[in-house]
Amino acid sequence: MQVSENVLLKSYNTFGIEATARYFAGFSSVEELQELTAAQRVQQLPQMILGGGSNILFTQDFNGWLLKNEIKGISVVKEDNDYVYVKAGAGENWHQFVQHCIGLQLAGLENLSLIPGNVGASPMQNIGAYGVEIKDVFHELEALHLQDNHRVTFNNADCHFGYRESVFKKEYRGQFAILSVTYRLSKQPHFNTSYGAINEELQRMNVSELSISAISQAVINIRSSKLPDPAKIGNAGSFFKNPTISKEQYTALHAAFPQLVAYPVANEQFKLAAGWLIEQCGWKGYRKGDAGVHAKQALVLVNYGHAKGNEIYDLSQEILDSVEAKFGVLLEREVNIV
Repeated sequence: MQVSENVLLKSYNTFGIEATARYFAGFSSVEELQELTAAQRVQQLPQMILGGGSNILFTQDFNGWLLKNEIKGISVVKEDNDYVYVKAGAGENWHQFVQHCIGLQLAGLENLSLIPGNVGASPMQNIGAYGVEIKDVFHELEALHLQDNHRVTFNNADCHFGYRESVFKKEYRGQFAILSVTYRLSKQPHFNTSYGAINEELQRMNVSELSISAISQAVINIRSSKLPDPAKIGNAGSFFKNPTISKEQYTALHAAFPQLVAYPVANEQFKLAAGWLIEQCGWKGYRKGDAGVHAKQALVLVNYGHAKGNEIYDLSQEILDSVEAKFGVLLEREVNIV
């Protein structure tokens, strides 16, 4: 375990923002993390756990301890007639883990292919795509409380999952480091192809027999065609959440904007497509210096090279203000701001 000072973070965040951490250390086991968090010099400064760096925007240097989660390992912990329970270290790459499970013919994660980041972020964000969310396949996780150094197990109900939300983004924000996550995956697949353009892509691929690997490849193709590769253009995927509004709000908005893109959800509410709202305000493809909005997906803010974090943030605020002014809808950032 090596501790470094004044570490440049450009290669540790997918936005490619040039920021510095006062102290930086990686940990590959819970024991290494416990050793770090027990040290007095670590306790005296702010601490932040870093995973794949794919959902974070640094608007300033981090004057504390940035602790990079590198806990690896994938194993089957139990199974029954219908399910196999697969445990993964929080430092495992998410897409590689999904592909590993598909290789084992275990269903449930295929719609979540090619989402950037690591396993540890999946329950924290309740990541979701194409009609599937982590809460649908989540069994439990193990975490370390950063103050008292005790391990705690959280089940599905404990996590208080919501739309891109969990207890780790609200009540327990910054209090825990996720160590491992266990998923309940199906032996018999229940294909989910109704969301987005999956069926169209499957037809284009000439898929005659549906499978989890075919759905995964369709999702990969769709995401690759719409979303920029962080290795080529700095970004953190979807920057904003899709807002949920009441039926009354939806009725009024739809009357004013008949092309409004919305989906009915629980409790007579409607989820709006934030990308459509942003596009209608003229932001799609916008660029100011090296900060911009992606030309193919208005939900994605990008760094074309040397944008500063606060330039990306200021652009996001302009977008928020314009959407609220035009539609009366307040968007919420999905990316964590530091």
